[in-house]
Amino acid sequence: MQNLTQSKTKRFTAAYARTSTAMQTTGLDAQVRALRRYCAERGITDYVIYEDDGISGAKKSRPALNRMMKDVEEGRVDRVIVYSFSRYARSTPHLLQALTTFKEKDVAFVSLTENIDTNTPLGIAVFSIISAISQLERDLIRERVVNGLRAAKERGVKIGRKKTRPSALI
Repeated sequence: MQNLTQSKTKRFTAAYARTSTAMQTTGLDAQVRALRRYCAERGITDYVIYEDDGISGAKKSRPALNRMMKDVEEGRVDRVIVYSFSRYARSTPHLLQALTTFKEKDVAFVSLTENIDTNTPLGIAVFSIISAISQLERDLIRERVVNGLRAAKERGVKIGRKKTRPSALI
């Protein structure tokens, strides 16, 4: 009879970094360095860094994140490390959905900035609170932008690009 531990694939640590705009390359580099430092300090040698550059955290589908989550779903990952919760996602439902997936797949989730490890009950509670605050921050920013656009329209400011063709033609 074959030993079950031999048939299992070796699991690795996944480290995820993201910036919202392509102009934040130094931010992406700083995140990657922090993730590498974390792994080095803890003797973690088997890790893969997934990087999304210039993609909003509000988007659930991102190339590197999708690859990482596929590896999680396939049982190849034992831990996911991010620089901060907001680098993973800006939406509470997205964060909580990921946490559920990680729990189902026995994957730890570690945030360096918030110093949270979801392998503990306190870590799970703090994760939920921080993800709610992250969602609130995103919603407040959106609300301010919408209010600013509304105020500009009321002042007579034209919003959007200048028409280059007659409306009838369009």
